Amino acid sequence: MLTKLPRSFYERDPLIVSRELLGKFLVRRTEEGEIVGRIVETEAYIGPHDKASHTYKNRKTKRTAVQFGERGHAYIFRIYGIYHCFCAVVGPKYVPAATLIRAVEPVQGIELMRKNRQLRGETPITELTNGPSKVCRAFALTDELNGIDLCGDELFICSGEEEKFEVGTSKRIGVDYAEEYKDVPWRFFIRGNKFVSKKPRE
Repeated sequence: MLTKLPRSFYERDPLIVSRELLGKFLVRRTEEGEIVGRIVETEAYIGPHDKASHTYKNRKTKRTAVQFGERGHAYIFRIYGIYHCFCAVVGPKYVPAATLIRAVEPVQGIELMRKNRQLRGETPITELTNGPSKVCRAFALTDELNGIDLCGDELFICSGEEEKFEVGTSKRIGVDYAEEYKDVPWRFFIRGNKFVSKKPRE
């Protein structure tokens, strides 16, 4: 049975939240049906000191304003003008921070995910949601949903039956511009999970 995470879950240290989101279930309710995926990879972005964060130096824009408000809301933004990424706003109140959902393991609504991504049937399921923009397309998440309450009924994250797994950590992906913050181990993933976006070097 899935239980929606309370707002207090998100109101903690961003590194703890990012780690503990592994194994939780991302749920999206649409007119066409419900989509569910198990979170297998996350990254933490902690403003105002994190040079990889959109809110570095407390930079506040119309897009990033949600990070300065109540915890447990969605921060959804465009990359390259056409793709989207989905984060949960986390951490102490008024300190801008977010957890990027990098990859999920499809659980329910798989055919709807394929339809949303406009994929052919032969595309391997492991290629369905193994990356942040793939997650957004599969779950029909766009920047129109930026700021939506993750404690609501349209998009939310749940705990479920606990499964044992080993947590891996690494530097974040694609932030080589972030100077001394490019190598901080703020990426978390379930070791051995085939849906993780980038496999660690053994």
